[in-house]
Amino acid sequence: VLDFLDFHERYAGIARRMAVAVAEHATPVGSGTVARTSRIPIGQRAESAVIAWMRHQTTAYDQMSIARAKGRRREVRRQLAAESRKVLRNYRQGTPDALRGCPLARALRGGPPPSASF
Repeated sequence: VLDFLDFHERYAGIARRMAVAVAEHATPVGSGTVARTSRIPIGQRAESAVIAWMRHQTTAYDQMSIARAKGRRREVRRQLAAESRKVLRNYRQGTPDALRGCPLARALRGGPPPSASF
């Protein structure tokens, strides 16, 4: 997970805290996560685990009312993953103000995820 995060040295501490949080979320038996399957490469498992953790911790996904239309849940998850990747990019590039108003920083501090906006 830490290798996948690949954060700029400025955010090395955040990367370590996030890697632990993601691993704790992804590894319990019965967690229903793809991070435990051996059918996909370890790098892909790490990415899936990070994106899933971010979906639950940095977005309002768990409170969203998603229409039961075919493919709608997948579409929402894809949109949220794209937003998560933007956040990760800031940390990888070492953007000085990456923490300002950042949902990842809030999640790692133990703050609640934002309210539903979809």
